[in-house]
Amino acid sequence: MIEFLFLCLVIGVIAWIANGIREDDQPRTRKRRHKPPPKSRYIPPNFRPNDSHRSNRPPAPKPKPKVDHAPPPPIPSSMEIKGKAWVIDGDTIAIDRVKIRLAGIDAPELDQPWGQKSKWEMVRLCKGQIITVALTGETSYDRLVGTCYLSDGRDLGAEIIKAGLALDGWQFSEGKYRHLEDPEMRRKLRGYGRWR
Repeated sequence: MIEFLFLCLVIGVIAWIANGIREDDQPRTRKRRHKPPPKSRYIPPNFRPNDSHRSNRPPAPKPKPKVDHAPPPPIPSSMEIKGKAWVIDGDTIAIDRVKIRLAGIDAPELDQPWGQKSKWEMVRLCKGQIITVALTGETSYDRLVGTCYLSDGRDLGAEIIKAGLALDGWQFSEGKYRHLEDPEMRRKLRGYGRWR
């Protein structure tokens, strides 16, 4: 009888093991989610969006324009700057790192014909001088605008025009320096600078 029970036990264990192996041999199936079909790009005319949904939204901020120069320095309350000048070009100097545009004149740019000569004439005029600038209250890009005077009281803009290396900027000076121009000089410099 013990042998019979032992035999039944062995058969049960074998059947149990065989049943487990048979289940492992079969591939396990996972539940698959329903995948929606791809959306069609066609939108019927009566369902096409219009701009009415945008009226509640604030407008998109406009990109700021790229500025390639620094903002102008603050204008001193005395409306005057005084000191030794560093010449940048024929119509721009710097005093104590403040750039100043000479009011009412137009000189060629450094990369234009006569530009380098205009700069070196300005260097010759300013060398060893204390320049006094009477500011107009205007700015030009990163520069203050003013009339510059040499130590002896001569107008620096008038001197560079007399030298034949700048012209009267009539749009801003209203012809203040026009009488100092040589007619030949206007023909020579016409087309150079910013305003011609």
